[in-house]
Amino acid sequence: MTVTADAAELAGDLAVLRHQLHREPEIGLVLPRTQEKVLTALTGLPLDITLGSDCTSVTAVLRGGAAAGSGNGSGDSAPAVLLRADMDALPVQERTGAEFTSTIDGAMHACGHDLHTSMLIGAAHMLAANREKLAGDVVFMFQPGEEGFDGAGVMIREGVLDAAGRRVDAAYGMHVFAGLEPHGVFATKRGTMMSASDGLNVTVLGAGGHGSAPHNAKDPVPVLTEMVTALQVMVTRQFNMFDPVVLTVGVINAGTKRNIIPDTARFEATIRTFSEASQEKMMAAVPRLLKGIAAAHGVDVDVDYRREYPVTVTDEDETAYVETVVDELFGEQRHSRWAIPISGSEDFSRVLEAVPGSFIGLGASAPGSDYANAAFNHSPYASFDDGVLADGATLYAELAARRLDRLAAGSASTTPAADPAAPEETR
Repeated sequence: MTVTADAAELAGDLAVLRHQLHREPEIGLVLPRTQEKVLTALTGLPLDITLGSDCTSVTAVLRGGAAAGSGNGSGDSAPAVLLRADMDALPVQERTGAEFTSTIDGAMHACGHDLHTSMLIGAAHMLAANREKLAGDVVFMFQPGEEGFDGAGVMIREGVLDAAGRRVDAAYGMHVFAGLEPHGVFATKRGTMMSASDGLNVTVLGAGGHGSAPHNAKDPVPVLTEMVTALQVMVTRQFNMFDPVVLTVGVINAGTKRNIIPDTARFEATIRTFSEASQEKMMAAVPRLLKGIAAAHGVDVDVDYRREYPVTVTDEDETAYVETVVDELFGEQRHSRWAIPISGSEDFSRVLEAVPGSFIGLGASAPGSDYANAAFNHSPYASFDDGVLADGATLYAELAARRLDRLAAGSASTTPAADPAAPEETR
């Protein structure tokens, strides 16, 4: 079946919804206004809806009417596909000057999740309009808390992967980019696509004193600076450059006045790795290094190393399937195959650990813009174009509908295999 013809009719409504979401961004796992907008946009559709208990998630199941032996609706034996959109915003003060600029001080949809939510709403409407032709069930996963709150993990614990009555057979997610790719270009990567993400919070515990007499104190500040430098050296000397590690210190706090030696000094860092082996090695190497430096200076250190998101690894066959659908719908000129992964991280990785699936990028810069130099995701100037909404919704819907057709026909094992001759290049 095909649902492409429905997209153009929805484009205007999706833009209106996206602007509504953008004006009222919410951060974290509790997004009551966002949840309300999603539920309103789904009103009237033949969906089984479940709300999260530990977060304001929305899980909606569309029962396909063409599943074998399903009568007017499918059952536990019908195939099922999951589509995901994250809904949360960032603690960023918007500076885009857009007509629909955020009205919430200190919060902004700087990563495009308002587009993801709107596109998935569009896909739900498109698929619901074709419900009787669907050869199985579709699970719509509207997720809070992607930006560091592990909302995917929360929803998985609450049963989103089994919401249709059985474990979904495949899962697909999408993410827009304010730069990186031209307007409307879809990006895929087979295998490792995005890095793992861990958090590091370190407090050096010294003894304060007068700045004129550091020998009578235990100054934590130079110890902290040595730690920051040593961490960078450790990465280059203990880790293989072909299995990269990125460690960035983003926060340093110490002291209140120039002539006062503080009791403590602290820093926070983000750590990105591209393999389970490097992630495990960092968890052991970082505390060992920092405790050694602290001991050498006669101070103590509290090291809080938090394992966050795993590496995002797409299924080879499912990604080959996505590539085929993208090329058929939009043409190869709108498809970029990444040669290397990117160092952003995603909690959709937890879904991909549990079921086969893929993750797709989508260039959402303005048409004809200098996307390579555009303000990127998370910037207060990050800007995303409404013109990609209809195509994003179309891809979501077509991926689900076509995959259900294949599953119902018993061809799950005949998904297009990876083509060794396919060009591995990044546009």
